[in-house]
Amino acid sequence: MPKPASRFVCQQCGHESPKWLGRCPECGEWNSLVEEVIAPTTKRAAGKAAPLSGAQPVRLAEVSVEAVPRLSTGIAEVDRVLGGGIVPGSLVLLGGDPGVGKSTLLTQVADLLSHEHPVLYVSGEESAHQIKLRARRLGVTGANLYILAETSVEAIIATIESLQPSVAIVDSVQTTQTSALESAPGTVAQVRACGVALQRVAKEGGIAVFLVGHVTKEGALAGPKALEHLVDTVLTFEGDPRVNYRILRATKNRFGSTDEVALFEMREQGLVAVQNPSEWLLAERASHSPGSVVTAIMEGTRPLLVEVQALVTHSYLSQPRRQVTGLDYNRVNMVLAVLEKRAGMRLGDKDVFVNAAGGIYVREPAVDLAVALAVVSSLKDKPLPADMVVFGELGLAGEVRSVIHTEQRVREAQRLGFSRVMLARRDVRNLKARGMDITLDSVYTIRDAVGVVMEG
Repeated sequence: MPKPASRFVCQQCGHESPKWLGRCPECGEWNSLVEEVIAPTTKRAAGKAAPLSGAQPVRLAEVSVEAVPRLSTGIAEVDRVLGGGIVPGSLVLLGGDPGVGKSTLLTQVADLLSHEHPVLYVSGEESAHQIKLRARRLGVTGANLYILAETSVEAIIATIESLQPSVAIVDSVQTTQTSALESAPGTVAQVRACGVALQRVAKEGGIAVFLVGHVTKEGALAGPKALEHLVDTVLTFEGDPRVNYRILRATKNRFGSTDEVALFEMREQGLVAVQNPSEWLLAERASHSPGSVVTAIMEGTRPLLVEVQALVTHSYLSQPRRQVTGLDYNRVNMVLAVLEKRAGMRLGDKDVFVNAAGGIYVREPAVDLAVALAVVSSLKDKPLPADMVVFGELGLAGEVRSVIHTEQRVREAQRLGFSRVMLARRDVRNLKARGMDITLDSVYTIRDAVGVVMEG
C-alpha cells in the first residue's frame, strides 16, 4: 500500500512545491503555501485508460444554432450586466469585499426568479434559520425558493439533480469541499475540484449556477485563476460597506459585453437599482467650485456624466505628490506632462490630487480633456462654466482628439440640463451635420481649451 504524500500549494497562484517556503517563488506572496495531502494511486488505477465519453466530432457548418431564451432576474440592471439575462447552463462567479452585499443581491434575485422558476439557494456560511432572518428583513417570500445549508459538494449536486431547479446559488465556493480530497475547504485543490463538479452539473443539466467567491486583501478573487477561466461570467460587486452605493460590473462574460455596469443603493429593504446614475453621480457637485469639471463617459451602451475633481497646491516636498483616485494613474501623469509642455503650466513644484467623484472608476481616454481642465481650473483658481460638459482625448502633441459615441454623450448632457459641450473640432462638425440643438465649443489643441478656462 503506497504511503500518502504531501505537497505545498500557493493559495494565490496555485504554484506547487515539495517543501514549505516562506514566499511563493511564482507570485511572490508571503506565507501563502499550505500543505495538501496527495491521495495515493495504485499502479492499476494509474495505468487504466479513461473511459470514452461517446462524443464525436462534427462539422461546424452542421451545428444547429437554436435561440435559447434567457431568464430575467427581475432586476433590469442585473440583466444588463449579464448581457440580457441569465443563460441556462451558465456558470457565474460573483466576487466582492466582505459586507458589500453579495448575499443580499443574490437573495433578492433568487426571490424574483422563484415566482416563475424553482431556485435552490445553498449556503455554507449560514444556517437555514439565519437565511430566513435575512429574507424576512428583505421582504423575501420565495414561492419556489428552496434553502439548503450544506458544504459537501456531493450532497449539493445530489440535491440539484433531484430538485432540478432552473437556477442554483452556492454561497460560497470557498466553503464547499469534496470528500475525494483531504485538504481543507478553501484551498486551491478544493476550490478547483468543486468548481469543476458544479460546472459539469450546469452544462449537463442546463441549470444556471451562481458561485459566490471571496476576495483577497488586494481585491482580487481568492483561489486559483483556473476558477475564473472555468466560469462563463465573472461579476464583481464593488463599493465601500460604509457607503450606501454599490457598483456591479462584469470582468468576463462569454454571453455579453464586459463594459456594462449597474449601480445600486443599499437601503433597509435591500439593494435598490439606481435608474438615473448620471443624476446620482452629480447630486453633490459644487457647480461653481474651481477644479470641478463634468465629463461624459461610456459604460457599455450607457452614457454617464461624472464629476472630475482636481486640487493643485504648492508642495513643500522635494518630490511633489501625485495622487489619483478613480482614474488611471499613468494616464493622468501623461496629461500633466502635456499641460506643462504644450500649455505652459508649471506643475513641477505642485502637489496634484485628481479624483473621479462617486466611487466610479473611469477607464477610457475621453476623460483626458476633463482632467486637464480640472487641473488648470484649480491651478488658476477659476471655475469652469457650471452648464458645461467636457470630453475628448489628449495626444502628446497637445491636440484634442475625437472619441466614439459622441452623440449619445451630448444627448445625456442635454437631458440633465447642460447647455454647453466642449469637444474636439472633428466631433463638432459631425454633430452640427445632425442638427444637435446645444452650444458646441470646438477646440483643436489643449491651448484652445485652456483659453476657455482663462476667459471664465
